[in-house]
Amino acid sequence: MTTSALSVDGLAAGYDNGPVLHGVSLYVAPGEVVAMLGPNGAGKSTTLRAISGLIRMTEGQVRLAGSDLAPLSPSARARAGIAHVPEDRGLFRGMTVAEHLRLGPRKEKLDADAAYEYFPALRAISGRMAGVLSGGEQQMLAMARALARKPSVLLLDELSLGLAPLVVERLLPVVRTYATEHKCAVLLVEQHVHLALGIADRAYLMASGVSSSSYDAHVLRNDMTLVQASYLGGPEWASEFEDESKLPFIGEEAQE
Repeated sequence: MTTSALSVDGLAAGYDNGPVLHGVSLYVAPGEVVAMLGPNGAGKSTTLRAISGLIRMTEGQVRLAGSDLAPLSPSARARAGIAHVPEDRGLFRGMTVAEHLRLGPRKEKLDADAAYEYFPALRAISGRMAGVLSGGEQQMLAMARALARKPSVLLLDELSLGLAPLVVERLLPVVRTYATEHKCAVLLVEQHVHLALGIADRAYLMASGVSSSSYDAHVLRNDMTLVQASYLGGPEWASEFEDESKLPFIGEEAQE
């Protein structure tokens, strides 16, 4: 059995107004792309934040290459090999592209050449401020900054947010290529289900802070019944859960 680069077991976490995750378990092997799919409010973004240490978990374990991450701060987890590209991209409007790729958090030195290798279009605009870039260019920069750290685990939160599908179709294959070439484990949260499944090896379906067992991506691509049920709360999805109190809700979606 391949050793997991990232493993999560029974993860529970939330915010001041209450719990969001109720026992999320998943794993990602080196070089594997795994998608997390489900409706808004399912807990997908919260799972990524708990893994990277941005919110405190209340139960469960998160392990990086077998090592427990519980004692580590977010910055220590980043230094250990976790790169998190958040939903808001985490850029600084008054810094240039080149400056973003020169130094990371706490003056961590980045490999700009590695970033430009996967996003060569950024070289031509390296002197521009992030605040004047298009949405697609900003997302390229956010991803390039993560890749410049040479991570062993890459967490991507809604890469497609605010972007045209054509732009997303150009960005996602880079994720697949990088994972394969560098044996980087990628955990991807993405609302463009078909595009995500197009590059993923496996997928987990989520609703109401609970994760399903994993599915081969090609199985879901050929039969979207389970994916559709996870968004609608259908009977196929309900059968995934033993605890009826954690079944997906039907009706107005909560916000993560």
